[in-house]
Order: sequence, then structure tokens, then C-alpha cells
Amino acid sequence: MQRYDAVVVGGGPNGLVAAITLARAGKRVVLFEAAERVGGGLRSAELTLPGYTHDIGSAVHPLGVGSPVLRSLPLADYGMRWIYPRIPLAHPLDGRPAAILQRSVAQTAAGLGRDAAAYRLLMEQPVRRWEAIIAEVLGPLRVPNPRNLPALMGFGMRAIWPTTLLARAIFREEPARALLAGICAHACLPLEEAPSAAFGMVLGMLAHAVGWPMPQGGAQRLADALATMLRDLGGEIVTGRRIDALDDLPATKAVLFDTAPRQLARIAGDRLPRGYRQALGEYRHGAGIFKLDWALDAPIPWADPRCHEAGTLHLGGTLDELATSERAPDRGEHHERPYVLLVQPSRFDAGRAPAGKHTAWAYCHVPHGSTLDMSHAIEAQVERFAPGFRERILARSALGTAALEAWNANLIGGDITGGRPDARQLFTRPVVSLNPYATPRRGIYLCSASTPPGPGVHGLCGYYAAQTALRDLGG
Repeated sequence: MQRYDAVVVGGGPNGLVAAITLARAGKRVVLFEAAERVGGGLRSAELTLPGYTHDIGSAVHPLGVGSPVLRSLPLADYGMRWIYPRIPLAHPLDGRPAAILQRSVAQTAAGLGRDAAAYRLLMEQPVRRWEAIIAEVLGPLRVPNPRNLPALMGFGMRAIWPTTLLARAIFREEPARALLAGICAHACLPLEEAPSAAFGMVLGMLAHAVGWPMPQGGAQRLADALATMLRDLGGEIVTGRRIDALDDLPATKAVLFDTAPRQLARIAGDRLPRGYRQALGEYRHGAGIFKLDWALDAPIPWADPRCHEAGTLHLGGTLDELATSERAPDRGEHHERPYVLLVQPSRFDAGRAPAGKHTAWAYCHVPHGSTLDMSHAIEAQVERFAPGFRERILARSALGTAALEAWNANLIGGDITGGRPDARQLFTRPVVSLNPYATPRRGIYLCSASTPPGPGVHGLCGYYAAQTALRDLGG
């Protein structure tokens, strides 16, 4: 078989970025992907009816547009265009106007009543120094650049808090508290647990600094742009090829796995020390999700008309309601009124649906490996803030935890975070190590979201793993 400098197993955003990083350094690279198309969580398909394009995995990418490595790539040259809704985020509330996150910190604060000054204090400094903060927090634990320390310390003093404590300490009224809680709930952690606030701080900061955009035409466009770039750099891609053992690979000096830790242990087998394989097997995965996609006859009829201008909506009501619903999956329970994260892409990207029709995408958190159909509970939350929604549904697609794992083997038990992102294993993923991308066996590396900085479409796990491999390869 052909000899390569490096082989990448898994074609998600991290695997693609790892391969691109190696190819840009002049290395001969081949990437193997088990599915028929690359992308991992970056894939789109007609899940409901012909002519309706849905994102099977992620849909909105603040980390993608804010990622230092993705920002360095000429994505526009490969047909990738970001679409920016006028309002990044809306958080509807019962019997009162929605809390609205605008691109401007000042405009957002102005809509938060008595909490305006507190919101500016929370966000203005991080937004001014967002690039320095991202450079430090999106990566492995390391000594910070001294020039970034002031920004990092101010950010960190808030990010280390549990969400509920931070929201109640700095805000006096419900709209600001709920808005912050909804963003922090992306962490898939109980809101009483640290570092749930860190996720809200990063995503809120990016909403103001760079927006919460979506790829025109669907998330698959970003994956396809990365794949075409890799081929132009001389890299090869083999799809529809499942790798079950290292012996299935061509001769190479380095193998990078964009897989879950237990898959790495299974494929590498006794090439890795027994203790390390045992540690990978003990890696903890978190809550799963239950996901719905809808083909709609008309836009969602939001009670607050400003919600029509928001790309993303958080449904679940008050801080206390969100905290209760996010506590349930951790206890193995399903909440009857779950926190729902909803995206309405066709409001801003008309090509996603036939003329006059629409698509929407939503999920809620459920216990790891849940088998319960949450369709009714999710749709009830949408109906709560958009009366008449159900009458506009033409077709729906439902994906539970088992279906999600079957679609993408990295989504163990429906976990979209690559492993529970709590204080114990956010930076020490998959094991406690000075270099989490390297394994005890030289030439075998992990580059998935189960390494720092963890979940999100940013490519940085792949980038840092590729840098480790390049050092070993002498590049």
C-alpha cells in the first residue's frame, strides 16, 4: 500500500483541520471517513421532505467564525459564506417581551431594564479583548501569554462560577438572568455546577464580537469547503471506509484519531498500554440530546415578533425553570418542560426550503442513552411561545440518542460534547496529561472533541493534535 506521513481516521471538523494542518506543512496525508460524506457533525440532508435542507448535527457556529485556525483558512475561496441573522439570539418569556441579545452590547443592555449596567460590566471588557481570551481558553492548559493575563483574569473571575450563582449575584431581574442561563445551558451541565458559566461567557462574548452565523446552504458547505481545501493541498480522502484496526491502515508514521476515546482504544488495541486503554474506557460521557427537524408550511408564529429576526432561540422560561430542567438529565430523568435550543435557518437562508416554506431545528437534553421520545415535550415548548406552531408542521424528523450514535459513532449515548465537560475533564480530557493529544505510543494521537478545548465547531482539537504530530515527525 501507499506510504503516507500521516493518516487521519474520522472526517469531522477536527479531523479535517488536522489533515489540512499536516498537508500545509508539506506532509503526505490521507483521511479515512466511515460515512459516505465527510463532516462528522457538519452534515446536511433532506430529512423530512424533498427540497427541505436540514442540518443533521450542528447548525450555528460562533466558535467556527471565531476560531483562530478556521479564521486563518481561505474558506470563502471554496464557496463558504457565513449568514448572519440580525439578532443572534432571542429568549422568549411568558407574558412579557423576549430577552434579546443584539450584536451590540449597549443595545442588548438597553433592553434589560435595571440590569443594563450589570450586563455592560459583564460583557464589555471580554468583547473588547475577545481574541486574546479565545487564544488562551480554546486550547490545552498552558502558561498564558503575559500580554493576555489582564483580559484572561477578568474573564476567568466570572467564568469559573456556576451559572445560577453568577446570574443571581449580578442580575436583579428575570430577563437578564434567563438570557444568561440559556446561553450557559449549551454546556449540557446542571446550571448549579461549575464551569457551566464559562460556556455562557464564551458564547455570549462571541455573539457580540463575531455573531452567531450559519453556513449558507447548510453545515455541509463548511465540511465540503474543508475537504476541497485538503485535496487542493495534495491530501487524499477515502469515504465509506470504516477502520476497525490499525492493520486496516496504510503504512504511515503517524495516525490521528478524530474519534471517541473508547473507539481509539478498540482500534489501537494492544498497541497502547493496558493502563492507558483502561483510562480511555473510564472516560465519562455526559447527557444526550433528542433532536427534531421540521418542514413548515409558514414561519413559526412567535408571540413576540422580534423573535422572527433571531437565528437562535432558547425556550424554557426563567432561570429557575432552566435550572430545574437542566438538572433532570444528570439524574437520569426527563423533564416535562425541557430547555429547548431552536434554530430557524430558512428565515435567513431561503435556499433551505421551497418558496414560502420553512425549516426549523431543535433539541433538548436527555439522560445519557435515553430511549424516550421527547417530540411532544419539545413541540409543547415551541407552542408555549408561538401559539399555532403545530398547525404549520408539514413533516418532522426525530433523532434520539441511539439514532444519533448510529449516524455518528462519536456521539456516545447521544452526547454531543465529546465527553462530560465538567471541571474534572474539561481540560484533562481524555486523561490527565501535559499533552492530551499524544498517547503513550509514539505515532498515535487523538484529535477529537474528547481533547481540549472540547466541544464546538472550531477545529482546534485537530490543529493542536497535528502540531504534536508535526513535532514528532520533525516538521
